[in-house]
Amino acid sequence: MGLLFLLLLLLGCLPVLLLRWINPPVTAFMLQNDPASSQNARYHYQWMDWRDLGSKAPLAVMAAEDQKFPDHRGFDVASIHKAVTQRRNNGTLRGASTITQQVAKNLFLWPGRSFLRKAIEAYFAVIIEISWPKQRILEVYLNIAEFGPGIYGVPAASRLYFNKTPRQLTEADAALLAAVLPNPKQLQVGKPSAYVRERQRWIMQHAERLRQYGWLARVAEK
Repeated sequence: MGLLFLLLLLLGCLPVLLLRWINPPVTAFMLQNDPASSQNARYHYQWMDWRDLGSKAPLAVMAAEDQKFPDHRGFDVASIHKAVTQRRNNGTLRGASTITQQVAKNLFLWPGRSFLRKAIEAYFAVIIEISWPKQRILEVYLNIAEFGPGIYGVPAASRLYFNKTPRQLTEADAALLAAVLPNPKQLQVGKPSAYVRERQRWIMQHAERLRQYGWLARVAEK
């Protein structure tokens, strides 16, 4: 039994270790994509290396999703505590995922908020944090995050929504992309609601603060 457990553990580690150097050709979320929801295409996905992603999208995504990203080791303990407290009080499970956890989920798992999925997500997140530098984690997230039905990654989203490369995005463009990340199947870049516009403004303010704090340099150091 112990040998079987060790074997399963090693099998789980292997793809994570390989993806430190190999760019993922596909993710679990892409494979689960509904072609009918993405204009009859299976999915839109175009990998770009870190140097081609520019600075605006990384800052906007960190501002929107995980402002503690350079400092934590895969988990935001304070947010997790709030999520558990909310679950006890009213039975709902709020999101408390870091960028590392979202990379784990998008690469290997499925949508949903069950405790089982969160436990598996945590397992992969630990391995990712141990074996990848922070810059690689953010690079992968920027390339695989969903920005609309069947639209994965900043490169594809920049091309489809703005006809630009990631390096050509303005601060407003990048913030608008990041604004839909909580629910990219409902929130729209092409037709932003008042809520999305408010998030965009908030993200621009915080992205500028992170830029002044040297957040991208801190990511590159770790």
